[in-house]
Amino acid sequence: MVLALIGLVGGTVGLTLIRQQRFYRGTTELLHAREGVRDAIELLSTDIRGMSTADTVRLLADSAIELFANIGSSIVCNTDGATGVGLPSASSGRGNALTAFLVQPDTGDIAVFHRDLLDGESEWERHRITGFMARAPGTACPGFALDLETPLSAQVRTGAPVRFIRRGRYSLYRASDGRWYLGYRRCNAVGATGCGAIQPLSGPYRDYSSNPRHTGILFEYFDGSGNRLPPAGSPLALARVDITARAESRQRIVVEGRVTAPGDSATVAIAIRNR
Repeated sequence: MVLALIGLVGGTVGLTLIRQQRFYRGTTELLHAREGVRDAIELLSTDIRGMSTADTVRLLADSAIELFANIGSSIVCNTDGATGVGLPSASSGRGNALTAFLVQPDTGDIAVFHRDLLDGESEWERHRITGFMARAPGTACPGFALDLETPLSAQVRTGAPVRFIRRGRYSLYRASDGRWYLGYRRCNAVGATGCGAIQPLSGPYRDYSSNPRHTGILFEYFDGSGNRLPPAGSPLALARVDITARAESRQRIVVEGRVTAPGDSATVAIAIRNR
């Protein structure tokens, strides 16, 4: 009788531990799926919201978007010849730095300079960066030295604002492990043809599907009147991007005899700046 009671108690405790293990494993996987959804929404929202009408986008697809994202801003400190530009430092002892970078510009990125015209109008001119380096303290304009592919116009003067933009593509892609992830490609590096190698950002997500209700990452595009734009529509008409992310767990679990894959989803609408 004692042995039977010990076996009964041991079996009950073992079953309880197994159920708790399954519960915690399922909770962990669900949290991982929610984290993937949150990562996708935050990453995409930052770059898409920061676009301006002048930057526009290069690709509108149901599972990918290619755009020019702002990576920094500064002012013209001085010029060195037709293609050399000096920028102030990103740090200041008084806390009023005029240069700020999310990512330091590199060769192949675009510098956009504000220029004043004689008729009182103003516009922006673009130049591709061929060199970017730090300047040592004690120089005429300590901070950064910028080399451009083409000469600056005479209307770009000292003190003119500068924006730095980088062309990149976000897309849902299938990795070597057979799962689908959100990836990023840089598309304007010097010497590169098209976009570079893809880098995983978050995931995994549901498999790609032509059915918008089931695909892992979905981009939907709208104009200023709220009309849906087709994937091949004009990027200049773009005013809003809706993003839906559907993540799933890294592995399936067994709960009460049923095999399930915990997941989560979210949708966010992002308005394009200055629309």
